[in-house]
Amino acid sequence: MTMRADPSQKYRAFPPINLPDRQWPARTITHAPRWLSTDMRDGNQALIDPMDAEKKQRFFDLLVKVGLKEIEVGFPSAGATEFDFISGLVRADKIPDDVTVQVLTQSRRDLIETSFASLEGAQRAIVHLYNAVSPAWRNIVFNMSRDEVRAIAVEGAKIMRDQAAKYSGTDWMFQYSPETFSTAELDFSLEVCTAVMEILQPTPDHPIIFNLPATVECSSPNVYADQIEYFGRHIPHRDAVVVSLHTHNDRGTGVAAAELGMMAGADRVEGCLFGNGERTGNCDLVTVALNMYTQGVNPGLDFSDIDEVISTVEYCNQLPVHPRHPYGGELVFTAFSGSHQDAIKKGFAAQSARNDDVWEVPYLPIDPADLGRSYEAVIRVNSQSGKGGVAWVLEQDKGLKLPKRMQASFSHVVQKLADDSSRELGADDIWQAFERSYIDQQNGRFILDEWHETKSGNDRIFVGKIRVAGETTSVSGRGNGLMSSVIAALAETTGPVLEIVDYSEHAIGHGSDVQAAAYVECKTADGKSVFGCGLDTDVATASVRAILSAANGV
Repeated sequence: MTMRADPSQKYRAFPPINLPDRQWPARTITHAPRWLSTDMRDGNQALIDPMDAEKKQRFFDLLVKVGLKEIEVGFPSAGATEFDFISGLVRADKIPDDVTVQVLTQSRRDLIETSFASLEGAQRAIVHLYNAVSPAWRNIVFNMSRDEVRAIAVEGAKIMRDQAAKYSGTDWMFQYSPETFSTAELDFSLEVCTAVMEILQPTPDHPIIFNLPATVECSSPNVYADQIEYFGRHIPHRDAVVVSLHTHNDRGTGVAAAELGMMAGADRVEGCLFGNGERTGNCDLVTVALNMYTQGVNPGLDFSDIDEVISTVEYCNQLPVHPRHPYGGELVFTAFSGSHQDAIKKGFAAQSARNDDVWEVPYLPIDPADLGRSYEAVIRVNSQSGKGGVAWVLEQDKGLKLPKRMQASFSHVVQKLADDSSRELGADDIWQAFERSYIDQQNGRFILDEWHETKSGNDRIFVGKIRVAGETTSVSGRGNGLMSSVIAALAETTGPVLEIVDYSEHAIGHGSDVQAAAYVECKTADGKSVFGCGLDTDVATASVRAILSAANGV
């Protein structure tokens, strides 16, 4: 096959919709739609290995737990596995009273009758009828005229009406999809849907659901929104109609199309958890719902344990959720970049200081805790990371709050370690590097064995035993405070001459388990900055250890 010099010449731009007074661009999403999960039908038929009964039941239970009130449970005429599972849900009374199950059928008598039979005894159910209406399907797939295609929909509606009368113990709702709506003429979609309405006679108290699928996404999402608004304006008896969306993701904008479709007046959204489905997938219900959360709108779905949802979906679909998948991916709340880490760290500090209910942390559009995630993995360290990320990991893992200049100094140690290892560094890696640099004084030149302090007038006198290069030496030093007396004692040995530039301390833990952390920055005689850290249950001993730690860095 010879490729053209310019392949774009093979394709035609999708025509715009004539809707000069469109209203949807000025609207916002202010409330949750009706949701329908089609994971067990549309999602299932897209799997390499379709779900067995055990997996379907597990998925159904998850959808109920998440809060889905309308669930498309299958295609009962597809085979015995589908029929038996659906009828088994009904017979075993496994459908909660507030959940409505839905089944899909093509517009053919035997398939429609099988669909109704699978739901015999159900308290309430939706039967979803469809047939394709667009020119490509009419002309290429079916070789039918408009009249013939409309007649298929009308005949299917009549059979649905009669079957509902036969199984009168169930509260039946009807759904019709002009399949391939996204690429069909709007006037013809309206013509077919109006003909179906005339047969089924919906009312405001018992409306019909018209599902308007972007079966193949062939235009930008704003065009789909125009189609939805146009349909809503021109369908008769709009108050007896539920406009439902079923977007696919061929252009990567299935979520955007659903959101703009809601702004254009749709009442209901169909999709799958994490967007599984044919080709590039269906609308991702998790993303649409959590997008609403970030705008202050409660979607009415519960993803407070996102990892449990992911675990079940991955098990049932045998497909992984991508690490960068919005909201659910393993890495979506993780920053490796130094500038990102610094911004996030400052954001958490500001959030804590502000102590209100408004979430505002840079790079995190939603609070990971709202999805059951901890903050431990928000910042992870590799060769791209900076001082803020390293400091965050130490604070989260060990409770250490390093001063800014010490953060910068230690980050160079971590940077070299990351470069040398060519991998991500875990919390243990960073802690071990910190211990080697500041805490593990057994390998340092100056090691504290014991000490005490006395006073002489306004002076403090430090007296102690310090191992210097492995030999225990008794030392003493006088100063106007504890730390200056320690520095004086060091100067009387072979230790460096140090000047304290900065000192800070804080507690780690609470109650009887509290420990003190002390940090010091010193300058040597030649102007070099050195840093030290000391940990001890006694704050004074921690500060002495911090001075010796700095001396070991000279």
